[in-house]
Amino acid sequence: MRSVDQGFDFIGKRLRHGDVEIVYDDGVARRMVWRVTGRVPEAEVDEAIAHAARELRVLPALYAELRKRRIGIEVIAG
Repeated sequence: MRSVDQGFDFIGKRLRHGDVEIVYDDGVARRMVWRVTGRVPEAEVDEAIAHAARELRVLPALYAELRKRRIGIEVIAG
């Protein structure tokens, strides 16, 4: 998990009941959680999160990285 340098944003990965989840929290009002669908190497998810964390607009960057890597997600919360 990592904090994003541009502000209070937090983005990270967690394992829950054998599933990989991506967590995003803007530090103010928005918390979002997605479950990764299908078989995806955790390293791919880590790379997508790391790239998004370096960007000013974290969520659009995350969605772009997930699409580029063909990583499917489903909304858990948010």
